[in-house]
Amino acid sequence: MSDTQTLIENRPPSVATLFLERVAATPDAEAYRYPVASASGAGPEEWKSLSWAQAAERVHAIAAGLIELGVQPEQRVALASSTRVEWLLADLGIMCAGAATTTVYPQTNAEESAFILADSESRVLIAEDAAQLAKAAARRAELPALTHVVVIDPAGVETGDWVLTLAELEARGAARLEKDPELIRERVGAITRDQLATLIYTSGTTGRPKGVRLPHDNWSYMAKAIAATGLVGREDVQYLWLPLAHVFGKVLTSGQIEVGHVTAVDGRVDKIIENLPVVQPTYMAAVPRIFEKVYNGVAAKAKAGGGAKYKIFQWAAEVAREYAKVSQDNFRRTGTASVPFALGAKHKVADALVFAKIREAFGGNLRACVSGSAALAPEIGYFFAGAGIHILEGYGLTESSAASFVNPGEAYRTGTVGKPLPGTEVRIADDGEILLRSPGIMEGYHGLPEKTAEVLESDGWFHTGDIGELSPDGYLRITDRKKDLIKTSGGKYIAPAEVEGQFKAVCPYVSNILVHGADRNFCTALIALDEPSILDWAKENGLDGKSYAEVVAAPATVALIDGYVTELNQGLQRWQTIKKFRLLPRDLDVEHGEITPSLKLKRPVVEREYKHLIDEMYAGTREA
Repeated sequence: MSDTQTLIENRPPSVATLFLERVAATPDAEAYRYPVASASGAGPEEWKSLSWAQAAERVHAIAAGLIELGVQPEQRVALASSTRVEWLLADLGIMCAGAATTTVYPQTNAEESAFILADSESRVLIAEDAAQLAKAAARRAELPALTHVVVIDPAGVETGDWVLTLAELEARGAARLEKDPELIRERVGAITRDQLATLIYTSGTTGRPKGVRLPHDNWSYMAKAIAATGLVGREDVQYLWLPLAHVFGKVLTSGQIEVGHVTAVDGRVDKIIENLPVVQPTYMAAVPRIFEKVYNGVAAKAKAGGGAKYKIFQWAAEVAREYAKVSQDNFRRTGTASVPFALGAKHKVADALVFAKIREAFGGNLRACVSGSAALAPEIGYFFAGAGIHILEGYGLTESSAASFVNPGEAYRTGTVGKPLPGTEVRIADDGEILLRSPGIMEGYHGLPEKTAEVLESDGWFHTGDIGELSPDGYLRITDRKKDLIKTSGGKYIAPAEVEGQFKAVCPYVSNILVHGADRNFCTALIALDEPSILDWAKENGLDGKSYAEVVAAPATVALIDGYVTELNQGLQRWQTIKKFRLLPRDLDVEHGEITPSLKLKRPVVEREYKHLIDEMYAGTREA
């Protein structure tokens, strides 16, 4: 048996156990960094640290506090908060109490929040602030199981029998631990592998969210498997901003506990650009939308700088892509990422003019980024690879505890999601669907045995609903969601995500795009533009002072985007080309239910909302 197999097969029953082991092994090492307002309240934020021992003190107090509130093993404690250090401490506290965390996105509306709290039968809700508390309070009559709400940020909150602050919970827990110092060690020691640890409700692109039951063993396996990849080490600094209600953010916390590196945590997306030079991470995980935004921002800035500057950027972008493709190809064939002398010389010039500035914006120390949750357009991936920002695409689902595949370090291949994690098996079904089997696969959907049986076979194989292909040496390429493949009336199959990804690599102003064409004789697109970048363009093109809706309706804007659609079409097969498009009067967002909190497009919602624009594009054609 290999060392890796031994490591994984001899894993402890829970991450709670791993946490206690980590604290015992490196109590004084730095665990977390987090921002706090300056003492004066006027200056810049300061970053504070918690060692593993300091984190454990708070985690144990939270766990004991929950036990004081009557929380029993496997009972659910909901967490409705943005990504912040208290989320991490609360989640670990819940697990160390033997209970299970129900994750709730802070953007979730009151109705869906109430559904999740009721369906999960959550006993306690840990709410970020008064706004999250208000959602539960408004639906209290529908939540008979909910005995307490604990509020992290108490500003404007009235406490009482039902509501207490996190500080009060910790104080109760600390008092209990004085009387019963072995309480947490006993609770953690009693946790079994198959005991429920986390209930994550899939944001779902259709219908009501389903609760995915992830037992403790899933996270223990993930922690060991991530460590076994060798992608992260003790000296790393991770910048964690992803929503922790999402499985992608959550799995990163397990890997960190096993490896023992530092995590700097701040979920404010508008602070990412500001935080990167301060945190100077060595690695971070992100969703493709972030890389698209950075790429489009750099391209739009170059364009705004005038023709010469934009030409330099376009030249540098082509050099980056060529350099990445050649070096990756050579690495695959020879094991060294060499490039011809002439290409290396061009790359050196492009690096000095463009790439070095991009790396600096990421903090200057970034060794690699992990991208997941949706496909990254290969052209954007190659651009960043050539610029020295190595994006390792990975793949997994909520149902597989997030990480099933990841690109292997230096041997990464842009356009693929890499190889299976140690301990994960994969096979491709006859219809191209990807099937997975591993210790990371869910127990099932909460209270939905029929839905579970639809995707989980008795021998453990899970049907992902994604279509893909494996290379002879085990790299997986995702081609589309099984249910998202569209078939034109001419019988041609099209993967809309592939076309959408290519457009994002071509057009620096796009925010979201939906390609439509099922049962039609040509494809069309609904396009939403990125507000800051299109308004910057508008200033320079006679539309200064106009609102976003006015700018996207202007003929000059339509002509601008038409140029990019023409450019896209030149690289597509005839049946994939976009014959017509419409610009949307506003960007798609979570609040209107058009994208999920993890930034995935809800196709049915968008198509329903903008049916009039789709009908308009097909008016007069045979199938209209």
